[in-house]
Amino acid sequence: MKEIDVKLYEYLLSEFPNITESWLAMRKVEEGSVYSLSASQSMEETLREQNRLTNLTVTSSLLDDKEIFLKNKKQWAAVVAPSRVNSKTPIEDVLDALSKVRLTYWGVIKEFYVANEESITIEDYVRWSETINSAFDQIYVDFAETYNKFVNSRFDMQQSLINELSSPVIKLTDQIGVVPLIGDMDELRAQIMLESIPEKCMETNILHLFIDLSGVSVIDTLVAQQIYQITQVLALLGTKSTITGIRPEIAQASTELGLDFSNVETFSSLQQAFSKEFSVVLN
Repeated sequence: MKEIDVKLYEYLLSEFPNITESWLAMRKVEEGSVYSLSASQSMEETLREQNRLTNLTVTSSLLDDKEIFLKNKKQWAAVVAPSRVNSKTPIEDVLDALSKVRLTYWGVIKEFYVANEESITIEDYVRWSETINSAFDQIYVDFAETYNKFVNSRFDMQQSLINELSSPVIKLTDQIGVVPLIGDMDELRAQIMLESIPEKCMETNILHLFIDLSGVSVIDTLVAQQIYQITQVLALLGTKSTITGIRPEIAQASTELGLDFSNVETFSSLQQAFSKEFSVVLN
């Protein structure tokens, strides 16, 4: 590093508290925002610490060892992005806040320039501008990537839970289970069932599965096909299927499609099916 670069680096490190205070002073009252002037004391302390990390990351771009900046940038994004996702802060609000950080940061550099103007060349100032502005641009990109990755990961977990709850296999005995289907059935939900139900039956050693349709409001021909496929897959795996709550329109749609449910027991209600099954078990 050039001597003037070292001097700037050390000056910026010493000015971190002032940069943070100047940035916090730019806040205004914004209801529900983590950046609001009316935010809680704990949130203000969080912002203060995260701003210090921002300043440290950007300042490390001045060092000859660029790996330090890359490491700091990655760690910074790993701290700030999840924090903003958890607080439900829109990404545009974060980028606006970072733009204000850039303004306060450059304000300190200008003060340094004025105090050391005689020993700073135009080439020095241009080099700092390119390095520091590039550092800010890079943390913008890293933040956006990490933020979106974290949001997508959370969405995938939520979707997985929804899928799990949409077709729960409930064990009644060691080898008997039931899938109570409720609500609208569409092709996507039916496909999820086709993928998950046989797997769950194998995991839990279920040899007889009741598929109850009495709580389903609408089933079209495509869904009827998927339910038929579920029974066929279960049969190949050694699990007997019983369909309950099947209505005339569903039976008619199945017949029109040429689906052969002759090897699958059907009952008008789950209670009726249980009465037969468990009376057989007891006897």
